[in-house]
Amino acid sequence: MGFLDILLGRTRPAPPDLDRLFALPSAAVTLEAAAGFTPTGLGSVCFTTVEGTAFDTIRQDVGALLNADAERAGATVFSRDEYGYTWLLSQRAPSDLPALVGDLHAVNATLEGNGFGPQLLCSLAGFRNAEGHSLALVYLYKRGTFYPFAPLPGEKRDNALELRVRAVVGDDLRIEPDLERWFPVWGAPGLEEARP
Repeated sequence: MGFLDILLGRTRPAPPDLDRLFALPSAAVTLEAAAGFTPTGLGSVCFTTVEGTAFDTIRQDVGALLNADAERAGATVFSRDEYGYTWLLSQRAPSDLPALVGDLHAVNATLEGNGFGPQLLCSLAGFRNAEGHSLALVYLYKRGTFYPFAPLPGEKRDNALELRVRAVVGDDLRIEPDLERWFPVWGAPGLEEARP
């Protein structure tokens, strides 16, 4: 940080730390014990789409790497949302959250290692409780922080649940302190729709 940054009160954001993703399995144990949410086995990575052969090659390599795993519950799927962002969906057995986290980390690290780190937006792991409520723990790549996202039917959010989950997993995960950065990820692959 430079002298003018100090004088003007500007701060640099924390650098991304992909190893923070590996805290998700311990947070999942806490989340299940305190709030009854269990992993769905679904997780995804979101990034801005880049045109070009180099990016297409990386994308194919990532898909081939993940699909080569015989333990996978389903094929790795790429999709595009209505805003033009690309999502990679990884599926594992619900009991195998560590492998799912390994998939998410591998995708992020591969994109970052090939110079596409600025295109990475977020990663999420899906959870569900016995009543059918959905929840995602979302990792913001550029901030190196997590936040809970609890969708309700009709593109509404369960803010009370999100705040409760923040309190529950706050010792396990570095939670994003700025609530305005808790962006909704409506219809994100890996986030099952809430049951009405």
